[in-house]
Amino acid sequence: MGKGQIECSKYLGVGVFAKKKKKKKYKAHDTKSSCNLTLVRDLESAIHSQRHRERSINNMNPPSICSSSSSDGSSSNTKAWIVHGIVAGVAIAVAVGAHAYLGRFGKFRSRVVGIIPARYASSRFQGKPLVHILGKPMIQRTWEMAKLASTLDHIVVATDDDKIAECCRGFGAHVIMTSESCRNGTERCNEALQKLEKKYDIVVNIQGDEPLIEPEIIDGVVKALQAAPDAVFSTAVTSLKPEDAFDPNRVKCVVDNRGYAIYFSRGLIPFNKSGKVNPQFPYMLHLGIQSYDSKFLKIYPELQPTPLQLEEDLEQLKVLENGYKMKVIKVDHEAHGVDTPEDVEKIESYMRERNLS
Repeated sequence: MGKGQIECSKYLGVGVFAKKKKKKKYKAHDTKSSCNLTLVRDLESAIHSQRHRERSINNMNPPSICSSSSSDGSSSNTKAWIVHGIVAGVAIAVAVGAHAYLGRFGKFRSRVVGIIPARYASSRFQGKPLVHILGKPMIQRTWEMAKLASTLDHIVVATDDDKIAECCRGFGAHVIMTSESCRNGTERCNEALQKLEKKYDIVVNIQGDEPLIEPEIIDGVVKALQAAPDAVFSTAVTSLKPEDAFDPNRVKCVVDNRGYAIYFSRGLIPFNKSGKVNPQFPYMLHLGIQSYDSKFLKIYPELQPTPLQLEEDLEQLKVLENGYKMKVIKVDHEAHGVDTPEDVEKIESYMRERNLS
């Protein structure tokens, strides 16, 4: 499997997120660096002002060769020390403030946990997490790929099924048991988050039916959320294949010019009046991975189901319908989600062709 290249198209308007060579790393907007530069300039300006004022005082009160002017010299020295004390105090205050601010900013959404929600009783494919893909349970393959992501501090599997739990513990995964009442993966992630001893700022919902999810994509959605304080949710899309245009299992997405989600649908969007796929239009396929601000995740279950969410059966629509922002990144990824038993054969053929074990 070729490494996925993470990028953002002009259509998305979110810059370029690329998986690059070892010498280069993924970069989101470096707000911390710009803050550092601004505060250093402020400190330099304060020191420069101090020196300027000292020179001005010395020029106004030059040393006298007459002993009778000693009182004037003393007065000038007093003024100089007063100015020096004020400016030094300002410089210290700026430095302390910079340290406190940058210390706080550096911790912004820095603690990240990846959660793989898994349930046995899927309506379309019962027991899907345990189906074998070239000799390994699918959920194990997903877990192994997630372990390669550099932004995740911890990874857990959240499930309500003992068979899935036993399987996952067998290959070394941390398992958290959740209730059967969870209506979707997001609610299962929230319940698992509450049961974790450590506190996290970001929760990444890693779909267990994406066994070839690339770690660079996981890192991409995390960094996108870290760089967008106004968003509570981030996700990824890739190019939609023409043959998947009218497949309701392939969720489509449209975004605005700043890279925020506008809508998700099981139908083709946008839909032109000809009713046919426009080969020139960059249709977007939604990938299942998504990350949330942990504070938002706690209130998500309290939000009532919304009309669009219920009609499309897409949980992310509840986020949009309630007025929250969702950041979207465009990635170059050969999507191979497993939604039906037929998809297992397709993904195994794909892996054999590329010598993926």
